[in-house]
Amino acid sequence: MSLTSHETETRGKNTYSFDEFVSRRENLDWYRDEPFLQQAVKHFTGSYFEQVQEQIQSFSPRVSSKWNKWAEQNARPEARPYMLHYDAFNHRIDRIVRPHEVHQLENDVFGEGLFLSKMPPWESFVKRMLTHQIGEGGVTCPLTCTHGLIALLDQFPNHEIPELQDILLHTREGISGEFAIGAQFMTEIQGGSDLPANVIEAVPDGKNYRLYGNKFFCSAAHADYSVVTAKITGTNKVSTFVVPAWLPGDKEKEKRNGYQINRIKWKLGTAELPTAEIQYNGALAYPIGPKDKGIAVAVGIVLTLSRLEIGIACAGFMLRASREANLYGDFRTVFGKKVNDYPLAASKLRKIENAAKRTTAGAFKIYDLFLRLEKPLNPGINSDHPIEVRKQLFNLRELVLLQKICATNEGAEVLREAISVFAGHGVMEEFSALPRIFRDVVVNEQWEGPRNLLLTQIYRDLQRVADWYSPSDFVGNVLKGASQESIKQFSEQLEDLLQRPVLGEVNEASMEAAAEWDTFCDSFFKAYQEAALAEIE
Repeated sequence: MSLTSHETETRGKNTYSFDEFVSRRENLDWYRDEPFLQQAVKHFTGSYFEQVQEQIQSFSPRVSSKWNKWAEQNARPEARPYMLHYDAFNHRIDRIVRPHEVHQLENDVFGEGLFLSKMPPWESFVKRMLTHQIGEGGVTCPLTCTHGLIALLDQFPNHEIPELQDILLHTREGISGEFAIGAQFMTEIQGGSDLPANVIEAVPDGKNYRLYGNKFFCSAAHADYSVVTAKITGTNKVSTFVVPAWLPGDKEKEKRNGYQINRIKWKLGTAELPTAEIQYNGALAYPIGPKDKGIAVAVGIVLTLSRLEIGIACAGFMLRASREANLYGDFRTVFGKKVNDYPLAASKLRKIENAAKRTTAGAFKIYDLFLRLEKPLNPGINSDHPIEVRKQLFNLRELVLLQKICATNEGAEVLREAISVFAGHGVMEEFSALPRIFRDVVVNEQWEGPRNLLLTQIYRDLQRVADWYSPSDFVGNVLKGASQESIKQFSEQLEDLLQRPVLGEVNEASMEAAAEWDTFCDSFFKAYQEAALAEIE
């Protein structure tokens, strides 16, 4: 018996469609449709809420739609940046080639003027948290680096070098609507976070310097200006410099300022971000900050802001993961029920949502402390402030470090859990942004000091202040609002751990103590986040 043409066309045809899910996701407004984020904004902005709310509501649709679509296009493998070392006439140009959509997105994001001197800090904060949700490290990492450069220039004005004031204007306020991009090049092949091991040399040239040597991890290699650490000839201490990518009139000619870009690295995540190896052959560099204090300047200002921003980014990542996993769980039907109607899936979705809220609450509370202390950068542990202010500054210092290591660690777990809600579709790069964001979180855990390094720094910091800031006082102040039982428990644990060989020689006792220290820091910071969450709710 022959089939009719209609039967032939419909036989075996699957009419299942994701259109409803895609439509709902594309029509989301990442601020208006995120009640908890609005609640946090209202709690922390106080009397400024109406003003900030209006600006964020106007801003959010651009991020949620246009910027997100550009980020998805930029994430495709064929769109990744690559090097064009020479032009057709054998001139060395070291052009970093990036797709048109990246330039569009970059111009739009930087064109918002997120670091304008007139922009309220909370408005900038929330806009950045939303922007991180597009998962486009090729733009958000340079944005973070630019923030650090601006803070450095602002902290150390030098009227003897007018170029530095021009750079500040170009990066913070923009010139004729164009905002410059900043970067930070500190790592050398012999040691990532080990800045004292830097060997790149700064040779005096009048009031400025010329740099010679190699930097091995240079993210945002396409930046207009970079913060570079080096040792001045004849000294053994690190200093800090600002290096323009091009000297006046040379950008149009693609003639770089005395350096070459050897290659772009192939990374696990932040693949859209050009991370390069750079060889300096006499690059003109402007000194900034006290000479021979380069490590304090670089870490205290530039890296502190980067670490702070990574915590903000993780909150944004988790909010998006929670939002989209819940949306899919409410859409997808398997074995006759929606995914979110199964207890195992429902408990996982609740776990993801709680982590997103905790991380967001913690990021807001730390930034609130940062603002209340008047944006302190590089205060050091033994400052001249009154004792109570010194304690608050110390709290902020440690919270920034704890947030960086804990939020990135949990961020990877949360993204992995959210991906699993989508099952097989969760690993499809064109189906969801979550795989890309997952890889970026893993990379963010390594930038600006990996976990073990920062755990060591926190431990040493607490030992250094023990004579004027006891462990129990520290715990009580940081966990203000938590239960007395919890404060007592963490105080006792901390006092015990500070007497253990956490940083001792490698043996069974020291390894056991080190593992307990790692676990303690994670639990302690989550208790801080829980207190922040309770404060908002």
